Amino acid sequence: MVKGNGEEHTLSVSSEGNSRKKKKKQLTTPRPACSWVYFSREFIKDYSASHPESSGLKAATKAASEVWKSMSLEDKAKYTTRARQVWDNYLSAAPARASKPRKQTKLVTRCSPGRLFNVLQRLTDEQKDAVKSMGFGSLLGLRCRTLRRSLCLWLLERFNTTQCSLEICGNYIPLTPKDVEFVMGLAASGKDVVNSGPDDSIAELRHSYNASNRGISVRLLEERLAVPEAGEDFKRAFVLYSLGILLCPTARLDVSPSFLHFLKNMSVIHQYNWGKFLLDRLVREVSRFRQGKQRAVGGCLLFLQLFYYERISIEGTAPLAPAVCPCLSLWGEDEITEREKRERELGGYGCGQVIFKERGPLVESFECRDQPDNLPAGNISNRIEHDPVLLHKGNQADGEQMNGQITIQEDNMPIFLKRKNVVCGDIELIVESVTKPCRNKEYGCNEIVDYLKNSVHEETCLFAPCACPLPNCNVVGSSEQLSLHFSSKHWDSGRRFRYNSPLAVSLNMNEQFLVLQAEDDGALFLLNKGIESIGSTVVITCIASSSSKRRFVYDLVLKRGSSTLRLNSLAECFPGSVEGFPPVDFLLVPFSFVNPSGQLNLDVCISNSRGTEW
Repeated sequence: MVKGNGEEHTLSVSSEGNSRKKKKKQLTTPRPACSWVYFSREFIKDYSASHPESSGLKAATKAASEVWKSMSLEDKAKYTTRARQVWDNYLSAAPARASKPRKQTKLVTRCSPGRLFNVLQRLTDEQKDAVKSMGFGSLLGLRCRTLRRSLCLWLLERFNTTQCSLEICGNYIPLTPKDVEFVMGLAASGKDVVNSGPDDSIAELRHSYNASNRGISVRLLEERLAVPEAGEDFKRAFVLYSLGILLCPTARLDVSPSFLHFLKNMSVIHQYNWGKFLLDRLVREVSRFRQGKQRAVGGCLLFLQLFYYERISIEGTAPLAPAVCPCLSLWGEDEITEREKRERELGGYGCGQVIFKERGPLVESFECRDQPDNLPAGNISNRIEHDPVLLHKGNQADGEQMNGQITIQEDNMPIFLKRKNVVCGDIELIVESVTKPCRNKEYGCNEIVDYLKNSVHEETCLFAPCACPLPNCNVVGSSEQLSLHFSSKHWDSGRRFRYNSPLAVSLNMNEQFLVLQAEDDGALFLLNKGIESIGSTVVITCIASSSSKRRFVYDLVLKRGSSTLRLNSLAECFPGSVEGFPPVDFLLVPFSFVNPSGQLNLDVCISNSRGTEW
């Protein structure tokens, strides 16, 4: 009886549900039909009456379709007008539909840390050593395999591309190449990465990688990285793959072939400023995305994600944890999942507080180095009185020095200790020796300068900046950086030569100099011409730091009939063009040696060692 009652009850509920559905269908106004439906109904009715022998609705519908296709627009207008009138009446009588909530914008990006992670797991020990030799060894510690796209979207909304900063928690946090070095472990000093130049110079590389206008296939690079060899081809393929997949992806699926310009010589890859290059590309790609020029967001979004985790402290985490460089190795899937869970519990992103607001010179000196175990944890003696990073605010107000010691507030103190405990509250440091990187670090110098010893290193630094000699170019860099810049940006504005080989050159009347670049090592020289009362002065100088130890001997020969002028001298080093009367030996060319058009023709030979004659 119970079972029967249950079945009966079930049937009654089911029937009640069916009746509700029928009522709902009856109350709902059907959508109007299209013009084809009105025509087919009329045609099928007439067709069935005139063709009683027809097989049924299928044949009639087929015949209606053939007639409809052959009808002109004028013939169809009758049914089109009828369908439009019915549709207009339907829209005017139908109740207003509630608007559906708009879906959140989805992030489209080619930045894929998981794809690079999978490739890294298959590398041999020899290949890993090759990666380290190029300065990309930090990528071997990659543990994050997925991007948190909601966080990346949130950060992109707060990314100021003009000032290269993030607006988070009421603070403007600037982004610098040093932050890239701190997070990703890539060098933030050295030569500028220049990914432009004549296409002829990379024609062979483009052919070897089957590069098309769309780019270099990612799958092709993955196949090459699967081979166990670790030579130059592997290094180039690894850099291309890392840039295209993680560090500098574009909106396209393939890797940009422009990267081949700085991958021609793999022996200098470790000398590049990858931190600056990565940050510049990120700003450029985000700007293009906001301008609507591309659908996908390029650039290293993983850097933004990890930078946020490191700079924003939330409740339940330790804001003064010892600094570890790079941070890339600290964040795996488990750590990120736990962080994201805590963010949701506190109400979402941006609920924490900014840490690491200032990272002064001490951070640069210590953050990426192992500290000696015997370093005093409490006190470091000091003789510096004007370092703004070390001065206490109270000392700045009254100008008094507290018994040779300096008190530092915790919120002003750079966090740079790795294996030492960080003391909360006010702490005292006595500094024995304060050092900072050479001011030419951005040009490739890795020396640490000791202020207390009044080191003269910076006065004789070989990486002192030199200026591009072209009048409309303001690029400044070391001699090596300038060489790379000139060969890529101004390759058609000078003359290339070989050492110990004569080169015929000409200077027009209004030309004051000519840039010469060596094919062997890219060194830059200036053939300078000045005008004096009795003739022209001609001299060759090398664009390099005045303290450079490189020496070049040059010969200048100018002939007119049976007369010959010749100068054999040493090319002095100057960090730019030479203006006014030359301060070194020069060749004086009387006006009689200049041809009627004012052009000066002479032969030049530059040698990279003394005693070479030609």
